[in-house]
Amino acid sequence: MHTWSDTLRFAFQPVVNLSTGGVAALEILARPETGDVLAEARRDPELDGRLAVLAVRAAVRHETLLPLHVNVFAGTLADLGGLTRLYDAVRAAGRLPWEVTVDVVPPYTHVPRQGLLDAVAALRERGFRVSADGVGDGDVPLRLLVDLAPDLVKLDGSLLSRPAAVRAMRTLCDESGALLAVEGVETELQCAAARSAGAQLAQGTLFAPPARLPAADVYIPPRSPGLGGVSRAGPSVREFVRPAALLPDTASATQVRVLLTGSPDVSGVLLVDRNGVPVRSVHRSRFLLSMSGRYGHALYADRPAARLGDPPRTVGIDATAWEVLDVVADGERDRTSDDVAVVDAYGRCVGVVRLADLVRALAESRVEEAAGLNPLTRLPGSDAITGEVDRRIADGRAFALSWLDVDHFKQVNDGAGFAAGDELIRSVGRALQLAASGSVRVGHIGGDDFLVLADPEGLDPLAASVLDAPWSAGGRPVTLSLATVMCGPGSVADHRQAAACLAPLKKAAKALSGASWVLGRAGLPGHEVRRGVEGVPRQPGCPVPETGRG
Repeated sequence: MHTWSDTLRFAFQPVVNLSTGGVAALEILARPETGDVLAEARRDPELDGRLAVLAVRAAVRHETLLPLHVNVFAGTLADLGGLTRLYDAVRAAGRLPWEVTVDVVPPYTHVPRQGLLDAVAALRERGFRVSADGVGDGDVPLRLLVDLAPDLVKLDGSLLSRPAAVRAMRTLCDESGALLAVEGVETELQCAAARSAGAQLAQGTLFAPPARLPAADVYIPPRSPGLGGVSRAGPSVREFVRPAALLPDTASATQVRVLLTGSPDVSGVLLVDRNGVPVRSVHRSRFLLSMSGRYGHALYADRPAARLGDPPRTVGIDATAWEVLDVVADGERDRTSDDVAVVDAYGRCVGVVRLADLVRALAESRVEEAAGLNPLTRLPGSDAITGEVDRRIADGRAFALSWLDVDHFKQVNDGAGFAAGDELIRSVGRALQLAASGSVRVGHIGGDDFLVLADPEGLDPLAASVLDAPWSAGGRPVTLSLATVMCGPGSVADHRQAAACLAPLKKAAKALSGASWVLGRAGLPGHEVRRGVEGVPRQPGCPVPETGRG
């Protein structure tokens, strides 16, 4: 007699890393050929738990080494208090619990909150990772999402049309140490929007549709020129984590050889102890060279593979790309191509990073950075500053945005010549760079216009050092105008609104005589004159005195 399990099949859909272009994991999706088993599983926690076990077994049959994502309803977790049978199935399959992410699926309505939190805590204690699925289109309360503290948040693709919501979720994920994935990506435009909004992972038919066999290759659209790059501090290592090929530290050399010869894309194997902590690192080329040498197989085949390994190189999950490069640089020169193991707070391996991925990303960021530099001052343009403004707004940080320019610059060029004007611009740019410190960002947006982004408390010293300097061009005295808008948390929605607040302040500064500085506050009327003298501005065409204005 046939049962529902006889007609149940599973499909695999890759979870794609948007930085490396590689497959980070496989989500296993139940595909019943008859009936509606999923609807029954939603009402029956025991049935839902059995589906999770069958999903793991289906992945084992396809001998995939990739980390797995298994769907479980929130109500199932709260009712069962954890998934003991899933843990047993993972161990029986020779996999490690931290290679499996439990995707907690809506609905959350009527699910006992404390029961769910206790069940998630039990999953974590066993080593499983946890993902909050269906966020944005499901019914997960924001407070519950924060309390769950998932390792991964899966955002519904419909929110890509609301980039502010995606950026806000990325900020929340950064605060809680989670990764952000977008589901349902179907077009290249959606992929670009996901990248721009800060998503690190994605799923959807654009990359590969769900299929009976795990996808060997996925399509990754090329990164659009000018898309927000990485910061000078370096991107997080989380963006480059690849799945690790793991074996127990007791594995024999033959077991490692079988894994490597059957998986040509695997560059090395990490041998881990029973807690998942890396013990030895086996590099593909060096290992196979030892095994293929004279007497190599006879010497090593049945012996522990650890003898042919090296001490693992490890970095924490919160490390930056530059910190990984430091780890590589401090090691032996013949190990520069070794993968670096990424470990969590318990020292357990959560994946590896490859040097090539990091170098490529950092090189691309420098190329993008160089393309955005002003050729006269070598300062970044407006995009770099406005991008940082949006990040500070998303982070809820107060900031001061200033616009500085040279008074009567056209007359300077007409009277002293464009070479003297160019040298003046370069000098102002150098002065701003020298005065900038800490988190101050300086940009040259063209002509004689500069943008300065600073913390509110760091603005006074910078303004004094630039405005009090004796500027001149071709022997003619020159003054500068500075307009500043103070933006507290929540006072502006984005950089465009901040710029709109800044425009009338610049006009007010230009109406003053002498070196001037006008300061206003976003959302509040009026402004404060910190430098300059109110009076009748000088008419264009007149000589430019030290305190002249036009």
